[in-house]
Amino acid sequence: MSADHRERRARPVACLLGPTASGKTAAALAFAARRPVEIVSVDSALVYREMDIGTAKPTAAERAAAPHHLIDIIDPAETYSAAEFRTDGWRLVAEIEARGNVPLLVGGTMLYFKALTQGLNDLPAADQAMRASLDADAARDGWPALHARLASIDPQTAARLAPNDSQRIQRALEVFMVTGQPMSALLAAPRVQEASAPYRFVPIALEPSDRSVLHARIAARFDAMLAHGLIDEVKRLRARGDLSLEMPSMRCVGYRQAWEYLDGATDYDTMRDKGVFATRQLCKRQLTWLRAMPERIVIDCCAGDATQQALRAIDRVSQ
Repeated sequence: MSADHRERRARPVACLLGPTASGKTAAALAFAARRPVEIVSVDSALVYREMDIGTAKPTAAERAAAPHHLIDIIDPAETYSAAEFRTDGWRLVAEIEARGNVPLLVGGTMLYFKALTQGLNDLPAADQAMRASLDADAARDGWPALHARLASIDPQTAARLAPNDSQRIQRALEVFMVTGQPMSALLAAPRVQEASAPYRFVPIALEPSDRSVLHARIAARFDAMLAHGLIDEVKRLRARGDLSLEMPSMRCVGYRQAWEYLDGATDYDTMRDKGVFATRQLCKRQLTWLRAMPERIVIDCCAGDATQQALRAIDRVSQ
């Protein structure tokens, strides 16, 4: 059977993707008001319990409007991988369809979407000893120095990472040290595809025609998080005593900056500015991922009728 024929047979599943503050939740809930939909979160921050404000987690009322999946599924001290998301995502879509409902994937963690649709590369598992060594190097020399080290061995990966993106710099160096190959080369390797995949995941991308509009939304959203108690939320997480800035949960945008503020490393205004800047950087990375998907359906999230446009696109895919 040809690949084209398999794709025609595969059932389309709408995936509403976009950077932070692009209006994904509004569009998803508008669709839920029209169809018996179940929403599968494609967001690496929403998996954590006790992290509600800084992740902009859907409210209880929003979650009551339609069943939501992959939200509040692990403790912040635990980890959840793209491989686990791939397994859970395929399982959930099948279960939702079996119930006679429409699956709608919604989120901005593009690595999860890539894992779901393209499979996973053969990257090595985490090596804790290697990570401890890299952490020690970073404590001595700083993450920009490790970024420069990465640039010398894997310039392609280094070019897409900020000099202080500790988590990704560490992972890229770890992969090279374990395998002897640059992460960019391993990511470019062909992946094994399912021969008869039953679904075709269709990306509907909310992207800004004017990035300054999205930047203003990001700033307003971060200020709203602060006003609604983000600092107190991080205080409660710190008080548990079993979390640290080295954990993926506390590396989420907003949480790291609030933690550093509570450590006394920055003042309030600096913390706020760093949080907004980090969110903008996240937005930039998300848009880079999206624009590498030529098959996506693009909706201008700055348009006054962006929700209605997204709704029409989801409707067309989900017929």
